[in-house]
Amino acid sequence: MSTDARLQETSAEYQKLHSDLAILVEKRTRLDTQLSENEMVKKEFASLTPNNTVYKLVGPVLVLQDQNEAKGNVETRLGFIQGEIKRVDNQIKDMEEKAERKKVELVEMQSKIEQVQSRS
Repeated sequence: MSTDARLQETSAEYQKLHSDLAILVEKRTRLDTQLSENEMVKKEFASLTPNNTVYKLVGPVLVLQDQNEAKGNVETRLGFIQGEIKRVDNQIKDMEEKAERKKVELVEMQSKIEQVQSRS
């Protein structure tokens, strides 16, 4: 494979890594939003008295729901979201490291090409 072809291939790989990284960052942002929304719900639940009624939206209908069940569902959801955030954060970190290694590889390849061209 020629040097130019390897450079193009490496450049394409680098661009793909950045594209994948952008997708992960977008996913992380959505998870942050979900976390914030569920924390607000948890905070609202904390101010409820046993006499308050809780409804759950199921499709277009509000259905009566047990307060303890609703609180448990929110806690479960919060745990799941926090776990997903940790997983995505690790993926972002790994992707950033791969992108940095690919960037170094690109710079080295470009330097070699420049050296060869300057000798010619």
